[in-house]
Amino acid sequence: MLPAVAAAAALMLSCGAEPKPALSEPAKTASAPKPPDESRRFPLANLVNTQVVDNHLLDKSFMPGGTLAHYKKGKTEYSMFIAKLSTPQDAAFLLPDWNKALSGAKLVPSFGGYFGQDGGHPVFVFAKGAWIAGVAGLPEKDADLAARNLAAHLN
Repeated sequence: MLPAVAAAAALMLSCGAEPKPALSEPAKTASAPKPPDESRRFPLANLVNTQVVDNHLLDKSFMPGGTLAHYKKGKTEYSMFIAKLSTPQDAAFLLPDWNKALSGAKLVPSFGGYFGQDGGHPVFVFAKGAWIAGVAGLPEKDADLAARNLAAHLN
């Protein structure tokens, strides 16, 4: 019976009280999925090119990724941008951030968006459904017309 006790003690010691080191698993970084190319949603007149921006559209830390379109009409160059968020509320919640980011920002009540200056360039931004969108580089009156045309393409 003594050998059985010794075997049981040896078994208990091999299972020991000391914890085994945990297997280290490589750290997984949660990154937002790359935004889809929404180029088809932009008006075609005067369109030069489009590009998908992975994150921080227009270099704004609060903006997600989206699609940026560049336009040229005569000597006038301007851009339009769109990003689709999960819900209409998410898109609307970005508008106060734009209000703070734009110098001289003013509410455009007929559109529910903001017009102001960003780094000396005019920007008009608005939400439509789950979309946050805008026009950069045009005076307010022209930006309003371009934004209405863009909004018509966001369904």
